[in-house]
Amino acid sequence: MKLSAFVYDLPDDAIAKYPLDNRDDSRLMVVHRATGKMEHRAFKDILDYFGEGDVMVMNDTQVFPARLYGNKEKTGAKIEVFLLRELNSTAHLWDVLVDPARKIRVGNKLYFGDGELVAEVIDNTTSRGRTIRFLFDGDDEAFYKTINTLGETPVPREIGRGTEDLDRERYQTIFAKHVGAVAVPMAGMHFTPQLVKRLQLQGVNLGAITLHLGLGSLREVDVEDLTKHKTESESFEVPQATTNLVNAALDAKKKVCAIGVTPLRALETSVSAGGRVKPAKGWTDKFIFPPYEFKICNALISNFHPPKSTLLMSASAFGGYHLIREAYEVAIKENYRFHVYGDAMLIL
Repeated sequence: MKLSAFVYDLPDDAIAKYPLDNRDDSRLMVVHRATGKMEHRAFKDILDYFGEGDVMVMNDTQVFPARLYGNKEKTGAKIEVFLLRELNSTAHLWDVLVDPARKIRVGNKLYFGDGELVAEVIDNTTSRGRTIRFLFDGDDEAFYKTINTLGETPVPREIGRGTEDLDRERYQTIFAKHVGAVAVPMAGMHFTPQLVKRLQLQGVNLGAITLHLGLGSLREVDVEDLTKHKTESESFEVPQATTNLVNAALDAKKKVCAIGVTPLRALETSVSAGGRVKPAKGWTDKFIFPPYEFKICNALISNFHPPKSTLLMSASAFGGYHLIREAYEVAIKENYRFHVYGDAMLIL
């Protein structure tokens, strides 16, 4: 398909600037692929669609405060440094984006806070990209503690406001466990501990994968031919315990629901020759767009994503392009809330 197929008019006031007080008070559009029927529910009503033996797979990555503000040596110019991914934990080597990039050259030093953290630029990667080395003597735990103190929660600029204190808690899912993401797995943000407990009481099993989202997951695609889009590789793991749950559900012909596009991608990356999931760990650059034949999941929870995003394309591949296009038109008409702090869709 072409990029132009995923362009639509999204009103500014449809983008949620803030989360609701209660995560599971979000609205839920239920889309039935077989019939095209659409239901309008509350997210907590998701209990009505799952039962004994069904499996939900979530992403337990944890977002860290990836946006840092520092000063360039000598000139003192203010520089934004966005941490993308750690290349070497021993050397504290990172791929980053810098802004303004024109001021940052190889060999420059950057100072953060009151000098608690110093970094040296050692390579150029893209027009805004750099590789930097943090000059830090402590271990990983001490390093991340410093980042947590100095860094800012990387809330997307597209929501139309700056980062606030509330984002430290809310730009995170309740499943967050393994530090490494610079963007939150959106679909998981609607769950509460109480809702999870009620699902488990109904016999629904929860499995976890870890996929550390980079900025590539949120960035707009900029090539018309989608086959030419290159996604950034992201670290992921599908553990044995999750594969056992998923494969048992498939054997029993139960629902396997991905809580967001990232578990969907991780599971599809880990398919065995026999059409089941196998444990896997490594890097994935899998980009799912229509048409695509899914081998594992038969249900998907997704947020309402902005135009030209890979997340929208993956949801459209799962639900069917024309049906999801219609669902988005209905969502705008019915005042659903879009983007990271917005409402959810369940595709069955």
